Amino acid sequence: MRKGRARRVIKPPVMRLSKALRVAAVVCGVLATRGLAADVEKTATGIALDAPWKVTLYALARSTFKHPAWGWQHSERNYRIAMQLAQGDNLTVDRDVLFAAAFLHDMAAFQPCADTKMEHGDCAAIESEAVLRSAGFPMQKYAAVAAAERGHMYYRDPGTQAEAIVLHDADSLDFLGAIGAARMLALTGSQPDFAPAIKSVRSFLKEIPPKLVTRTARAMAAVRTAELKQFLDALDRETFAGAAM
Repeated sequence: MRKGRARRVIKPPVMRLSKALRVAAVVCGVLATRGLAADVEKTATGIALDAPWKVTLYALARSTFKHPAWGWQHSERNYRIAMQLAQGDNLTVDRDVLFAAAFLHDMAAFQPCADTKMEHGDCAAIESEAVLRSAGFPMQKYAAVAAAERGHMYYRDPGTQAEAIVLHDADSLDFLGAIGAARMLALTGSQPDFAPAIKSVRSFLKEIPPKLVTRTARAMAAVRTAELKQFLDALDRETFAGAAM
């Protein structure tokens, strides 16, 4: 299931990112004024916010990118796993590029493109420029961010740029394992059943592993695939071969 299709099931509330960015900047300014900057020196999972623009971008993500499948938590996981992949495959990555791409690659879910047919990674590559510029991002690195955003989905070719490769593989891994099942089930909302979501999850077992680029991601995928298959087998038994799903 492509994210674009899933978004027709549940549409997260839209807040224009220009307004959200101003709100994030104000929040960060208030924290600094009150001497609370230490509270935002790291993200929820311990990613260092070692530049003012990262603080602003993270505040934007936490206040605006709220969705169980592709919200800020998904971005946190992508960054953390991407760094593990880079270390495992001895790839040198620019952490600024990776951070920006990880936290903005799904921004089209929250600020839809004017061109509804545009792939959401392509949209992010265009729309994130203004967001990053306003946040104070070092714009000489923007082209690398855009490349990573364009190639992040499992069905895309990430090219040869290290940041794009590890983000692509990290995003792909987030469709597998327990988290993959949880994300897809979160998309069902008030639908009459979750059979379509499970069908998509089953398809990921075949579609995603062959598209992984890094050796470390393929090793992780083997574990997550087994984990996901065990869940699906149990679900099949407990729903009478899917007849009562």
